[in-house]
Amino acid sequence: MFRTALRNVLAHKARLLMTVLAVMLGVAFVSGTLVFTNTLSDAYQKSSAKGFDQVDVAIQPENAQDSGDKVAKEPKLTQALLDRAAKAPGAETAIGVVGGFTAIAGKDGKLIGSGFQSQGGNYWGTKDPRYPIVSGQAPKSENEVLVDSETARRAGYKVGDTVRLSIDGPVLTPKIAGIFSTDDGNVAAGGSLTLFDTATAQRLFHKTGSYDEIDVKAASGTSQTALQDAIDKIVPKDIGSTTTGKQLADDQAQQISEATSSLRTTLLVFAGIALFVGTFIIANTFTMLVAQRTKELALLRAVGASRRQVTRSVLIEAFVVGAVAAVTGLVAGIGIGAGLRSLVGRLGGTVPDGPLVISPGTVVAALAVGILITVLAAWLPGRRAAKIPPVAAMSSVHAKATTKSLVVRNTIGTLFASAGVTAVLYATTMNDVSDAQAPMGFGAALLVIGVFVLTPLLSRPLIAAAAPVLRVFGVSGKLARQNSVRNPRRTAATASALMIGLTLITGLTVMAGSLQTAIDKMASSSIRADYVVSMANRNELSPDVEKTLKSTAGVTATSPMRNAPSRVEGQTEFLTGVDGATIGELTNLKVDDGAFKVGGTQVVVDGETAKSHHWTAGSRFTVSYEDGKKQQLTVSGVYQSTERMRGIWLDIATLSPHQSDPADMQVMVKTSGGATASAKDRLEKALGDNPAIQVQDKKDISNSIGQVFTLMLNMLYGLLAMAVIVAVLGVINTLAMSVFERSQEIGMLRAIGLDRKGIKRMVRLESLVISLFGGVLGIGLGVFFGWAAGELLGTKMATYELVLPWGRMALFLLLAAAVGVLAALWPARRAARLNMLTAIKSE
Repeated sequence: MFRTALRNVLAHKARLLMTVLAVMLGVAFVSGTLVFTNTLSDAYQKSSAKGFDQVDVAIQPENAQDSGDKVAKEPKLTQALLDRAAKAPGAETAIGVVGGFTAIAGKDGKLIGSGFQSQGGNYWGTKDPRYPIVSGQAPKSENEVLVDSETARRAGYKVGDTVRLSIDGPVLTPKIAGIFSTDDGNVAAGGSLTLFDTATAQRLFHKTGSYDEIDVKAASGTSQTALQDAIDKIVPKDIGSTTTGKQLADDQAQQISEATSSLRTTLLVFAGIALFVGTFIIANTFTMLVAQRTKELALLRAVGASRRQVTRSVLIEAFVVGAVAAVTGLVAGIGIGAGLRSLVGRLGGTVPDGPLVISPGTVVAALAVGILITVLAAWLPGRRAAKIPPVAAMSSVHAKATTKSLVVRNTIGTLFASAGVTAVLYATTMNDVSDAQAPMGFGAALLVIGVFVLTPLLSRPLIAAAAPVLRVFGVSGKLARQNSVRNPRRTAATASALMIGLTLITGLTVMAGSLQTAIDKMASSSIRADYVVSMANRNELSPDVEKTLKSTAGVTATSPMRNAPSRVEGQTEFLTGVDGATIGELTNLKVDDGAFKVGGTQVVVDGETAKSHHWTAGSRFTVSYEDGKKQQLTVSGVYQSTERMRGIWLDIATLSPHQSDPADMQVMVKTSGGATASAKDRLEKALGDNPAIQVQDKKDISNSIGQVFTLMLNMLYGLLAMAVIVAVLGVINTLAMSVFERSQEIGMLRAIGLDRKGIKRMVRLESLVISLFGGVLGIGLGVFFGWAAGELLGTKMATYELVLPWGRMALFLLLAAAVGVLAALWPARRAARLNMLTAIKSE
């Protein structure tokens, strides 16, 4: 039986090629994902570990703790503490660390790096061991900076060049005193690092006289734990805590691992989808192979082979096919992993140098997935074949499914589909999105399985609906319709592979379109201002920015939005300082109670905050500012909050005296001519064409928020393309084997007058009908899932509403049709080239 199984594999090489390809693609996706994420994680971990070579013990400030009605203040690491740490037993040196966002522009005026990747810090003294200088010298004044070598190389900077920088708004133009090398992970990822002398860094990052961290290097012969014990004795518990350099490296490695883990999970989910789709193809292939060999298997049974031996021979074939596909998939996956790493670099990202990581776990996972999926998919056809009595198999009386088996199948499918719909509908009624994810995911899986089981039942009426169109093609169209419904199970398995891919694509598109509409409303419904000015990384703006904008030609009104912590009724509440005189003409918030008046001690509060404190218009409350002073405020109005605007708003003139270091989150601007290109250009020029500052109108705001969803959607489309490719292979495979199975019938059709063009047309129309059937099911399910997910999102986004992308859904249906046409090219050509006499004599 073992030799028989191997001979069958070798005898049907062409028939099994598509199955090998389907499994190979899925395995390649899995192994490529593991190779890529493991390589990425390993490279960043090794790179980040180098960054802690000069740190044996780090002193970090304790988190501020609220106490009574006083606003907690962040503990400061002072110069005095640094001096004591440097003199601690076993300490060799101590360095004060200061840092934060620092935007540096290239020679083209654009921001180098993006957001948090653009960092700044301090260079300690004249020779900082953390940052070896490769050319030039250490910065000595506020007019000198150091730039990392990667940024200098990318931007074409050299020592002596003038650069444009920004910390919190105003543009700085220092000269490059030197260029240094670093193992900083942000720089390795494509960001930038700019260093100032310590005094300048403290002033720019609002840390005058203090540090973000104190790094202590141990003297020779002193361990990190011994040095930590010594420093613990001199650091007050309410000021800071100590961590060893090894622990810092381990923590960062863990963070990197967790960050890449989410990427790995996402990619593996789509690899699983591709394998899930491939499972249908494998099961379909082996079902057809077994059906074509029933007489052969019956003869084996007649000469003494047991049911177990027949089943085992089919599983051996599957094992061989799975093993070949798994090995080739693993090799292809290693290539995919290397290609993804290279692609990251071409798209502007940078991965630290390091080897391609092919772990034993990756090899085992690839082999296990490929072999197990193939063997499991082949088990049911093999078991079904073994149950057929030899006499029945030789006379082919087993060919049709019994009424009982169809009733059982339809009952099971109905139960699964009903349970799935019920679970999904139940999830849409839940308020907590995280709690609803599990029942919605479970319900979606049940519904997809239920529809798959019911697909043979659904195929007849849906394919029959295409009969009027198929009649136009005469005999070929009639035969195509009959062939499509002749074997409903085979048609169902083929259509289901395409259905799953289109379900996911349609569902994502419905959600994306609805989200974009909600974002557009969110950006425009509550803002009357023409422009919103903010930092590129959402950090705080200098108050000087608002002053500059106010004095710019064409500007009619401005208002900053300034956040400040406070204590209200024993709770921490963040106040928002605005210009009470202009905020009314810059916003468009609906007031439910009272009037929208901000000025003096009058404030406005969003509905949720008012409800939590039982406030209404006219209510009074006492606020404790961050400087410890108290004041009684009056609620003039209660407004409806939006995703961008909420909280307690008060006049900035009331808030500012209580702030030691005021900074704005954004500035709203209204111009005389509205939002125009010339007005935007004036504002940007007034701010010095600062690459760190964004001047956005309503459309820009909407696009910036929606950009994340668009990028994610495009990435998901790319990943789902794998499932569609596997589905195409399934259609080709089914048609090719169907042509082989119907060789005698095709020969008879040729003999009685149907020409080669008619044969080709018949096969192509059959493929088109099956593909459109899968497309209709997929789009229908996708719309349902998109609606359900939207109902859940609607609980968190007031502006959300369902938007059906009719144009894109029509495009997806055309895509399904194109899949059918392309998949039929080779099988149709093969059918037309059959020799009619040879085909008639075939069995």
